[in-house]
Amino acid sequence: MERKVAIIGAGISGLLACKYTLSKGFTPVVFESRSSIGGVWRKTLETTKLQTPKPFYQFSDFPWPSSVKEEFPNQFQLFDYLQSYARHFDLLRHIKFNSKVVSIEYEGASDEEMQAWELWGGNGEPFSSKGKWNLTVTDTQILSTEVYQVDFVILCIGRFTDVPNIPEFPPQNSSKGNEQLWLVSRNMHWTYRWSVQQANAMGVPLAYLYFSRFSELLVHKPGEGFFLSLLATILSPVRWGFSKWVESHIKKKLSLEKFGMVPKHSFLKEISACLISTVPEGFYDRVEKGSIILKKAPKFSFCEQGIVVDGEITPIETDLVILATGFKGEKKLKDIFVSPAFQDCILGSPNCIVPFYSGNWILGEYFKPVHIGDECRWLAELLDSTFKLPSIKEMEKDAARWDKYMKQSSGEYYRRSCIGALHIWYNDQLCKDMGWNPKRKKGFFAELLSLCPK
Repeated sequence: MERKVAIIGAGISGLLACKYTLSKGFTPVVFESRSSIGGVWRKTLETTKLQTPKPFYQFSDFPWPSSVKEEFPNQFQLFDYLQSYARHFDLLRHIKFNSKVVSIEYEGASDEEMQAWELWGGNGEPFSSKGKWNLTVTDTQILSTEVYQVDFVILCIGRFTDVPNIPEFPPQNSSKGNEQLWLVSRNMHWTYRWSVQQANAMGVPLAYLYFSRFSELLVHKPGEGFFLSLLATILSPVRWGFSKWVESHIKKKLSLEKFGMVPKHSFLKEISACLISTVPEGFYDRVEKGSIILKKAPKFSFCEQGIVVDGEITPIETDLVILATGFKGEKKLKDIFVSPAFQDCILGSPNCIVPFYSGNWILGEYFKPVHIGDECRWLAELLDSTFKLPSIKEMEKDAARWDKYMKQSSGEYYRRSCIGALHIWYNDQLCKDMGWNPKRKKGFFAELLSLCPK
């Protein structure tokens, strides 16, 4: 019996999910709301470049072309790279473009029946005879609507598109300004213009401090056991020292103290929350010259002359305000589900029962496509019954352990935390599930000190 698999979104995650489900003999249908692949990279500012160095943003089975020399490729180079990947693996014929999935709804067992299940979907299998998924899809060109019924849905809708986070302000009639550029920020973050493989702090490559197995020995990990927990505790002064060392280097390199831009939190916390950003070349040179003025402002409001920062009397004269306030990724994910139970889970409800529902998976990760590729392989192996998921109680305990880690490591940035500081530990878990050897090098020290796997 052929199982129907639907993938929502044709960005990097969607392409990888399509490629690996195809490799297991499935025939997925990818629904893409726009007219081409690429996700967030389909339409960005012309000057947009990767913030992640090229080797860390590469498909494991499809290297960057030799013509791309830059360490941080621009939007056009990345978009061409994704197009080449899709053509190489013949993925385009599986994609339905201009097809926006308006909603998805589970049709099957009642919530009361599922509460009695001990295994995912009742039997622990990815495909259950007890339920299907109904996808309401709108053709964005002719505005027609069609409902598709599938056995499994893979959500690859991304978090940085479609639903902008636009603050609400009282209306103002007019504004007068000047030609200076003001950068107003609520919080300061550690910024660096760096290549992970080339940047160093006082002669020591930063990559070895945060992107190796050795670096992961310094931090507590979900499900680590007594020995690793003890080791991380003993090595905590080393962890603290590394963070302060890097912070000292960045503060000196970019003159952060001079401009009042020193963050209150540690560099390690930013790594854990994937908040590290790269500044354009010459950014602080422009700050030095006065063409860019940095301003910390927990709150601000509009006035006739421009904007007023809370606690200050003199307004900042502005002609144009650019809101770099991000997107509401959780709302985007929440709104695609019809079920209030699913919507509550996206918002963090303690009564979430999503683990009971089979046939649904959400994919996405900061270090795409390095880690999302492994996630998609893992999911394809699960669909192919290479392994089974543990009981619902075990999965809930594991999720609670990761939740505790993210709260401890990311603090106030918990809601946008990632696996930035534990990517190897996370990938090891995926490899073990699939029956693979997680070690990547033959020698002990080579394995301990090698950088993030490609």
